Amino acid sequence: MAETAYLNGEFLTPETACVPVMDRGFLFGDSCYEVIPVYDGQPFLLDAHLDRFARSLAALDIADPMSREVWNEVLGELVQRCGAGDALIYAQVTRGISAIRDHAAVSGLKPTVFAMAKPFPGMAAADIERGLTAITLEDIRWQRCDIKATTLLANVLARKQAASEGADEAILIRDGRVTEGAASNVFVVLNGLVVTPPKTNEILAGITRDFILELAAGDGIPYAEASVDAGDLEQAEEIWISSSSKEVMPVVRLNARLIGDGKPGAVWRRVRDLFSAHRSGTAFTEQTGS
Repeated sequence: MAETAYLNGEFLTPETACVPVMDRGFLFGDSCYEVIPVYDGQPFLLDAHLDRFARSLAALDIADPMSREVWNEVLGELVQRCGAGDALIYAQVTRGISAIRDHAAVSGLKPTVFAMAKPFPGMAAADIERGLTAITLEDIRWQRCDIKATTLLANVLARKQAASEGADEAILIRDGRVTEGAASNVFVVLNGLVVTPPKTNEILAGITRDFILELAAGDGIPYAEASVDAGDLEQAEEIWISSSSKEVMPVVRLNARLIGDGKPGAVWRRVRDLFSAHRSGTAFTEQTGS
């Protein structure tokens, strides 16, 4: 299994994939991206990921450079070249290459299409059982976090600060409310109810997030998409984060304080078991706006 890449119609190694310095993705972060998990050679919830990718492109007024059929072919070929096992796909589209550096983009640019796949064994069992630690930080990001844009400096700085404090993730707070993690969605369990912030322009509509809610609904686990106050984090019986690479992980310590008894909780274990049982070959009924 080896990491492999695709750039503007050509399959090559990531080390040899190069774009001109005048690409607007490089100069301005004028681009968006997707991360898609692969299990046993099958991209997971692929249509939902590509639907979100299309929404991000439309929000940036970048024409989708490839049809859904071509996207499926390209990503499928990447997975095969990567070894057809468990992997992560990264796909990115920029507005393209301009002759001059100017904030205002000229019309008619040809988008740059880049994608790569790398083997990914997932989280180690010991790490899953140990759980994660997190800190809370002010959410200083822009107002369109629903766009999966490559302009992630605020997220990078949040994760950097978390790492400097010995934590795995930063949970972001805006106007006294939880939005999401620096690279994840957030769930809390309050009096047995699983709560996650509603989808607005302040958070990225996570594909894994929506799948977890679908699993909860199918198994009779009570849940709500509702505002989570910063104070709710202190009262929570459990806290989880979710993403394409982490699936759903328990947070056992927040700001140096134990969550519950400092071990992964029972509701998380139930959801984790459901996720593990359904992730291969499960059909995904996309929820509105997910």
